[in-house]
Amino acid sequence: MIDSYSFGRIVIDGKTYTSDIILYPDRVDDSWWRKSGHLLQKEDLTDIIQYNPEVLIVGTGAYGLMNVLDETKQFLESKGIEVRAEETEEACKTYNELKEKRKVVAAFHLTC
Repeated sequence: MIDSYSFGRIVIDGKTYTSDIILYPDRVDDSWWRKSGHLLQKEDLTDIIQYNPEVLIVGTGAYGLMNVLDETKQFLESKGIEVRAEETEEACKTYNELKEKRKVVAAFHLTC
């Protein structure tokens, strides 16, 4: 459960993270970084693809500055993974709404 989000900070099940994360149903990867900081490319998603979620929620930052390339979306969709990219605050709400209903992974950019 995501307890709260503010610029550069997310609290999940009472634990605070201050770097970009991937949230799996059973763990948090707080060492996630992208090949090109504000671009999400398929090379950045190897572990997520291996997990094979139904939905990938992407938090694109407080102001939505992280871009999910169309080719990345198409690649994920070709693997049967629905992609929902939203500003991080909204993406946190979406994650909390879907986490009990579907197999969901979320990748959150916490700053810009």
